[in-house]
Amino acid sequence: MRANSILFIFIALFTLQIDAQFQQGRDYQRISSVIPIKKDGKVEVIEAFWYGCGACFSFEPTLNRWRSDLDNDTKFSKLPVAWGPIHQLHAKLFYTIEALNLGSNGHSAVFNAIHKEGNYLTSDNAIIDFLGSLGVEEADVLKQMNSFSVKQKVKRSIELSKKLKVNGVPMMFVDGTFKVQAQRNHNDMLDIIDYLIKIQKPNS
Repeated sequence: MRANSILFIFIALFTLQIDAQFQQGRDYQRISSVIPIKKDGKVEVIEAFWYGCGACFSFEPTLNRWRSDLDNDTKFSKLPVAWGPIHQLHAKLFYTIEALNLGSNGHSAVFNAIHKEGNYLTSDNAIIDFLGSLGVEEADVLKQMNSFSVKQKVKRSIELSKKLKVNGVPMMFVDGTFKVQAQRNHNDMLDIIDYLIKIQKPNS
């Protein structure tokens, strides 16, 4: 048997072995798409999360490292769940941080405040004081918190949380087609996402 034939068989068997690692219904679920996906050659990955979620807090460092290695043909975004009043308040905080361009440092500061310092940020005033500790003027915080843009984004989070049937966090979605729930190991969850990204790329 020729060497190139042996190599082809080896690659095929290796690919089948990888694919067999992850099974629909066990490791991920196919869902009816409820969000419009732009066919622009990029795979869209969404993480549903809540600042107050301990699992989301522990997942964040691993997720950030994974994000930094994403190819240009994959786009990532976070969806702050908005189930009830406290979640909606924290969704408003998330989009306010985005509007203030505080970036990942701002989000990390929120996680640390809640989970390390016991500051649960349960009111607008608490959020104003917290963002003030990051050097943001109160007037700038109020301007963004009360802006039409932030209000619309929170409204969209409420709608998407319902449409996607997010019943636990962290939860991830690939191209509005696949759902992956939290795994025992954070790396396992991202391995499944990597697999789904691979099979979705031809459809993007």
